[in-house]
Amino acid sequence: MSTTPPSTPPDPSPPPRRRATITDVAREAGTGKTSISRYLNGEMSVLSPELRARIEAAIARLDYQPNQMARGLKRGRNRLIGMLLADLTNPYSVEVLQGVEAACHALGLMPLICHAANEVEMERRYLQLLTTYRVEGVIVNAIGVREETLRPVGGGGIPAVLVDRRVEGLAADMVGLDNGAAAELGTRHLLEQGFEHIWFVVQPFEQVSSRQLRVAAFDRAMRDAGRARGHTLVLDLADMDTLARGLAELDRAIDSSSGAGARLAGAMSRIALFAANAPVALRLALHLKARYGANWQTRVALLSIDDPDWAELAGITTIRQPTYDIGYRAVEFLHERIEGVHTRARDCLLPGELIVRASTAR
Repeated sequence: MSTTPPSTPPDPSPPPRRRATITDVAREAGTGKTSISRYLNGEMSVLSPELRARIEAAIARLDYQPNQMARGLKRGRNRLIGMLLADLTNPYSVEVLQGVEAACHALGLMPLICHAANEVEMERRYLQLLTTYRVEGVIVNAIGVREETLRPVGGGGIPAVLVDRRVEGLAADMVGLDNGAAAELGTRHLLEQGFEHIWFVVQPFEQVSSRQLRVAAFDRAMRDAGRARGHTLVLDLADMDTLARGLAELDRAIDSSSGAGARLAGAMSRIALFAANAPVALRLALHLKARYGANWQTRVALLSIDDPDWAELAGITTIRQPTYDIGYRAVEFLHERIEGVHTRARDCLLPGELIVRASTAR
């Protein structure tokens, strides 16, 4: 006995509506595509009031949405800029991005955000990808990008502006914190507060110019002071083994400065830690709280470049970066280059602001 398979019920949903084209708008308005293009480009003076009204009504009836990318490429402009960020989880990057977005809105630009997650290979791939999108310029805040990787951008290619970090061999505008002055400001504050043992704690800095400048400025300030001892400790936050060894070295220094032997000798004094950025400061604060308890700041003072929200809650002294202004100014520099400004590469170094809190009090 044969059976008839049940028929499939018809799909009640209508097929997706085809997007209207400029040809459809021209037909609906009873005119040519040239008139529609002039309307879309704002050339109203060459169109009669009656024709403008017909085109406007046709666009509304068809819900026509022009392809801005195609229009931009046809004119040789698409108003897209790329922004390559080394680490979007860093509050610094988020705050710079707020300034970038505000400037883009004011100048009619659209940012494409690329997060490299501190991966050098990812930085290279994103830069190549941005050139295929024909972006008009690129803002780069990268961890290890090299001159050969940036060759398609910068001098002679797509305009580029560097944020916070220079790239050796690349002549490009750079906007960022005055790192040397900021590190000297923090070191002088700790010295003036009477700290004689100061540790500058920084992530690996061989490929990052801003970190190199901060280390050099700390060393210089300590040499000039003469009376205090300075140490530089490198903490690789991405390598758990080396991180553990670095923190253990720090623990030994803290224990020796505040242990029973130091108290008997009358030499008990707090060590001061100077964190090179907010991620380092947070890692230090979490470790010290876990090891010494909620009152860890009776043993150790902490100062950090960057002023994250949690620093105020914990009473941490900081050097606040003008992050919003850095992002905004970077876009302004880039916009000037896109519009044809030809000058030597410019540096815009903005000052940090010392925010004194309880952690570094006498």
